[in-house]
Amino acid sequence: MKFVSTRNPRGPAVSFAEALFQGIAPDGGLYHPVEEPDLRALIRSLGEDASFLDCAGAMIQGLFGDDHTAETARELARRAFPFEPRLNRLEPGMRLLELFHGPSCAFKDFGAGFLAAVMEWELQRGGQAIPAERTVILTATSGDTGSAVAQAFQGRQNIDVVILYPSGRVSPLQEKQLTAPSENITALEVKGSFDDCQRMVKEAFADPDLTGRICLTSANSINVGRLIPQSFYYIWAFSQLKDYAGRELVFCVPSGNFGNLTAGLLAWRWGMPVSSFIAATNANDVVPQFLQTGVFTPRPSVQTLANAMDVGNPSNFERMEQLFGSAQAMKGLISARSVSDREIQAVMKDVYEKRGELICPHTATGVLAAREYLQDDPGEDTLVVPLATAHPAKFVEVSREALGVEPPLPERLARLLEQPKRSVIVENTREALARELLKRFG
Repeated sequence: MKFVSTRNPRGPAVSFAEALFQGIAPDGGLYHPVEEPDLRALIRSLGEDASFLDCAGAMIQGLFGDDHTAETARELARRAFPFEPRLNRLEPGMRLLELFHGPSCAFKDFGAGFLAAVMEWELQRGGQAIPAERTVILTATSGDTGSAVAQAFQGRQNIDVVILYPSGRVSPLQEKQLTAPSENITALEVKGSFDDCQRMVKEAFADPDLTGRICLTSANSINVGRLIPQSFYYIWAFSQLKDYAGRELVFCVPSGNFGNLTAGLLAWRWGMPVSSFIAATNANDVVPQFLQTGVFTPRPSVQTLANAMDVGNPSNFERMEQLFGSAQAMKGLISARSVSDREIQAVMKDVYEKRGELICPHTATGVLAAREYLQDDPGEDTLVVPLATAHPAKFVEVSREALGVEPPLPERLARLLEQPKRSVIVENTREALARELLKRFG
């Protein structure tokens, strides 16, 4: 499978390993698949008895068959995913795709787990595409990405990780997850927003002096090694819901940087039958506005209760443009709904009072958008699948304010609260990040 830059689709193509370790193209664009493999037969062959591990192994071999046999694909899947998604019937016409059963209790465990496993695999295997014996992962987080990356890469051989996060803009538990002491993980607490963190990462990759001295790559969804495995849980969910093939199956995706939605779009392009996608955002609604006006206007992010979606300039929009080319074409498959903080709290309370279920604020945006879709199209043949992106216990303060209830902490999260915070405070400038990187790895 080959990849090209979103900013130069006719430019030179690189291998998966090259895209994996470069993270971002030399021209600043994102790597995107050149070809669209036809995996319809593979996807339809997965039955309801298929485990997520079965699905992931089959997809790894289907996409990267030149590098993996069925056995090595299965082994890589086993290393990457010691957990699995679950489907939960929330209300009529709606199934929650629960993606929070991994080590950091968020959907990003899937992408981070695969990225860590495949990077370690490639470094051990060596080859011309591997730029160095040791690599530094540089990633920005609005909350969940950093938590997942810290958990997935902890103790990995020949890999160091530097995580940038906005000071005061992640939940206390998220901060504990990404600042827990670990020999190969460094947390940089940035005086600024997530957009500042993301800009700093992009500037570091565009700095030839820095990249000439340090082997840098990224663990954000700008890295195809994190994006592609997120398509696997869409395909697994389809395998469990095949009764809706040929009817109306809709995925509703809480969206911030739009990597999760882009992964679903890749699954669709590779042959997964789906009627449409709904992008549920918080007040940071640049993509819903684009679908209405045809004009993409990035702006500074706004702080909301669904903080992992506080993104005013989503990086993966470049990939969405590559897939569709225009707002009109995008609207043929994607609708969008922006959800306010007040609506988030109301949905969390309603689901708890009527169903006895606790959901996180990000999941609440998807549930509200799914409900509105079902109100407009209440047919028996319609099933909407909102993605439950994080465990509610990661947002105790939001649940306490909305419901007067504190979600019980899973044991793996409770242990983190006992650990000290270890972070380095930095200014939101290119120079500040370069100093920290060169001091540690230059």
